[in-house]
Amino acid sequence: MKKLTLVLSLLFIATVQSFAQSAMEIHQRAILVDTHNDVLSNEQINHLDIGKLQTEGQLDLVRAKEGGLDAQVFSIWCGPQYGKGTAFRFANREIDSLYALLKRYPDKITLVRNSAELKKAVADHKFAALIGVEGGHMIEDRMDYIDSLHNRGMCYLTLTWNNSTSWATSAYEERFKHDSLTHHGLTAYGKQIVHHLNDLGVMIDLSHPSEQTFYDVLATTNKPVIASHSCAYALNPHQRNLKDAQLKALAKNGGVVFVNFYSGFIDSTYQKKAAEFRHRHRAELDSLIKIYKDEDLATDRLYAVYKSESEPMRPPLSLLIKHIDYIVKLIGADHVGIGSDFDGAESYPKGMDDVTDYPKITAELLKLNYSEKDIDKILGGNFLRVLKANTGK
Repeated sequence: MKKLTLVLSLLFIATVQSFAQSAMEIHQRAILVDTHNDVLSNEQINHLDIGKLQTEGQLDLVRAKEGGLDAQVFSIWCGPQYGKGTAFRFANREIDSLYALLKRYPDKITLVRNSAELKKAVADHKFAALIGVEGGHMIEDRMDYIDSLHNRGMCYLTLTWNNSTSWATSAYEERFKHDSLTHHGLTAYGKQIVHHLNDLGVMIDLSHPSEQTFYDVLATTNKPVIASHSCAYALNPHQRNLKDAQLKALAKNGGVVFVNFYSGFIDSTYQKKAAEFRHRHRAELDSLIKIYKDEDLATDRLYAVYKSESEPMRPPLSLLIKHIDYIVKLIGADHVGIGSDFDGAESYPKGMDDVTDYPKITAELLKLNYSEKDIDKILGGNFLRVLKANTGK
């Protein structure tokens, strides 16, 4: 009996090891693209050099290689406190910081603008960097600013952040400031902007805009759109997540939703727990905000200090996989991708700590009997397709 138990144990270990090896092989063969990371926004404050291994944050080029990440769309973001005369300038400061990184590490990272350049970068064993501008307020209502950002490498424009623009309303303000909005959805000028983005080959990102803006864009665009970092509303009714009808409309358009890792978007119980945590430590959080001059970084620090409290709030990895699987079953594997929102939030699922953990997603999808072909699409193939559909190459 002891010998039989030993044999069965060894067989089990061998099976687990074989599965893990197979999952890693599939993961490494795929081109992995993440459509949303906020590290450049943080870099303006903490001045980290992500070309080297870092002990904080979720992304650097060393850990990216370990996690099999081939390409990253770097988010260019600033809050609504930046407006006309300041927002566009701040966006360019962040792009400047990416350009400086490219100059420091030319053998490791390169800027790409289309799918052909991205594939070449991967073949040349270089990390592919792309630029996504998160918030239409950064164009300051000017078409020539769109042209300028496109010339610097902008591959997508998120039409709004939480704040609406004069030409498009946001999901946040549609939910919480509905009665004070002067318009809903796209204005005539907003439709001109959509046409101009189509002409330039810049992808339109619908992760933050309101539901009305979402449908107005789909009625206007002649190119596939994306939602660069959103989840399923049916699993968590957060205003930033997409309803089933929206997901189906996105698929009909040929677009892709890139699933967000943020705990608040994947777990319907998280926001209440997070609010209670902040209330308990309000005085300390206020002090940290004065030090960091940024609430997100201050919150990250608070979570690290009180790890014994913040860790249990994190949802299981299975809940993130549930969002991916739900959307795939609803609209198909051709319309789902990865948009982590790493370096842009204070909490992610357990086991999803930084970019080295991407292989866990591949392993979990294999456990659900996803084919290698569909996993390839989700990890990066769908992004390559929609990028090519917009740029023409």
